[in-house]
Amino acid sequence: MATFRVAYDRLCGVSKRAERAKERTRRGERPPAPEPLTVPVPDNHAHLDIVAGWSWDGDRDQTVPFDHSSVTAELDAAEAAGVDRVVQVGIDVASSAWAADLAVHDARVLAAVALHPNDAPHQTDLDAALVEIEKLVQRPRVVALGETGMDYFRTEPDGRAKQEESFRAHIALAKTHDKTLMIHDRDAHGDVLRVLDEEGAPDRVVLHCFSGDAEFAAECADRGFYMSFAGNVTFKNAPSLREAAAVCPEELLLVETDAPFMTPMPYRGRQNGPFLIPLTVRFLADYLERDVDALSTVISENTERVYGTWS
Repeated sequence: MATFRVAYDRLCGVSKRAERAKERTRRGERPPAPEPLTVPVPDNHAHLDIVAGWSWDGDRDQTVPFDHSSVTAELDAAEAAGVDRVVQVGIDVASSAWAADLAVHDARVLAAVALHPNDAPHQTDLDAALVEIEKLVQRPRVVALGETGMDYFRTEPDGRAKQEESFRAHIALAKTHDKTLMIHDRDAHGDVLRVLDEEGAPDRVVLHCFSGDAEFAAECADRGFYMSFAGNVTFKNAPSLREAAAVCPEELLLVETDAPFMTPMPYRGRQNGPFLIPLTVRFLADYLERDVDALSTVISENTERVYGTWS
């Protein structure tokens, strides 16, 4: 099974070690639990394997086993905060298998499996890796192909053709197996839409950790794509994300943590976890001038329309 170090480096890029060291110095202690939501919501996207390997006070580059028991406390804390369901997301074959196992082990979890767009260009045999992903997507409680997509921030131009090949293959698998397509899109909005339009989008598409502006949100809405907002919508320097959230039709709105990343204010820079979803939900409710319980109900209904029920 892959180590935490390998999984994290594939997700963020080995060249970002200096950035990680800087983050480590400011991470600080675990944020306190927020006031629980009275209407429970799901976390549409989390990496509990990475959360488990990133200790609150230690070095997150440590090598740790992927032990399902180590995430139980995180799921318990989330449930206590009114986050009673989680979609655990894979980024390579090993972490996708771990996600599928966890979903069977804990009824609060559903799984998504895929090759992350930053992982795909580093595959020595992309076809073989995709065969393994197709096996995993047919396992019980695996509800999505994700996260796949395009990333022009961390993948250099010479790796983008393989990234696009992988994205197209995941789209085909989502349609073949009637699974939701969960998209990672960073600095690649136009090409993500181009590939989806060329291939024909699956019935259910989620733009995870939505990163576009209002214009891009309108294009996604026109196509019926769901938009999942993470804690970065609360950042002071993210007015375009808030404008996108205002454009997003209510029936297409989702929320997520992308834990351990994208921690909402006022704890930006510390490790994220599903238990902090209430901060994002309350922020969106305030910004959109919605009742928190009403918005939570909509988010829960939308998420189950995307993935089905957790029972």
